[in-house]
Amino acid sequence: MSLLVFYSFAIVKEGIDSVTLLRYSKFNWAIGWIITAFVSQTVFAAGLLFQDVFRWILGGFRWLKSKKQEIVEFEEEMVFVPSRRKFVTSMAMMAAAIPFTSLLYGISKGKYKFQLKRVPLAFENLPKSFDGLKIIQISDIHAGSLDSPEDVMQAVNMINEQNPDIILFTGDLVNSNKDEVDPYIDIFAQLKAKHGVYATLGNHDYYGLHYIDESEHEAYWKDFYNKYERLNFKLLNNTCEKIYAGDESFNLIGVENWGASKWFPKMGDLDMAMKTCDDSDFNLLMSHDPTHWEQKVKDYHKNVDLTLSGHTHGMQMGINIPGIKWSPAKFRYKHWMGLYEENGKYLYVNPGFGFLGFPGRVGIWPEITMFELSSLA
Repeated sequence: MSLLVFYSFAIVKEGIDSVTLLRYSKFNWAIGWIITAFVSQTVFAAGLLFQDVFRWILGGFRWLKSKKQEIVEFEEEMVFVPSRRKFVTSMAMMAAAIPFTSLLYGISKGKYKFQLKRVPLAFENLPKSFDGLKIIQISDIHAGSLDSPEDVMQAVNMINEQNPDIILFTGDLVNSNKDEVDPYIDIFAQLKAKHGVYATLGNHDYYGLHYIDESEHEAYWKDFYNKYERLNFKLLNNTCEKIYAGDESFNLIGVENWGASKWFPKMGDLDMAMKTCDDSDFNLLMSHDPTHWEQKVKDYHKNVDLTLSGHTHGMQMGINIPGIKWSPAKFRYKHWMGLYEENGKYLYVNPGFGFLGFPGRVGIWPEITMFELSSLA
């Protein structure tokens, strides 16, 4: 294991030194193996340490007892600290095997184990013409981390097979540079929907600006927006688009990123985006960060019926089975995955399409969400 770790560090260093914008399979495996080895060995070491603490405490009591009873004969040959128990050591190895196998599965299979999640919702103000509307949401593509065009193509085919009426992408197209998406433009451009594909920006979509002079920002955005056009993604940056079916319509609203954390851009402008929206309309909002819903949207003076977000990734690790939904993400975000409702207003947090940091997923698989809307009008 140690040799593989050293080899992995060499691969990672080579990848970093090359200043590549894109990850590749070997690089992702190297990062994944380092993380897997560290976590599993930490669990194993913790098990041994737990046992050793009790061994040394017991040894200390035995030594004190020997002194109290004035046992001096052959004292230099006496063993006060008991040896490690094979049973406890075996249990520590078994405990370490759980993250070892889970993380390896997450790196090899889990990161592209796309799940189709169906979410039926009913609304009184949804126009009758949109009864049965099928909306596909994807989020957090993070193209710079992807390393398998074939697996991404399978996900695109899965989306198209649902024959959606509209596809919504809720931000984080890239990790930190606009050019990361280039190898996948032709793939995502194959997404098809009756009313088109719409997108909004996430916090990572701004990070490329950190590495260039301010005088280059305009040219950077111009090229980035051009990539969205090549993707056939219509960007809604603090704007509203009316989606029509005959004479009836609903408002599709997109805001730029707005995050409660001081580290995330607060570019979203709900007032600007909804200036043409009426309170009685059916209003659907795309906003990357779910903290925006908590702090701004749910108590906004105009009604927002449904907000679609992403951002959290569900931390890419956790448990998501019927009756149990848990992830470390819950300690960071109040709304971290799935459907939430307050006073008739809904928020859905998609756990993401791609991955970031850890090159895999364990338990929280990549999700393609399909909303099936019903009209109660």
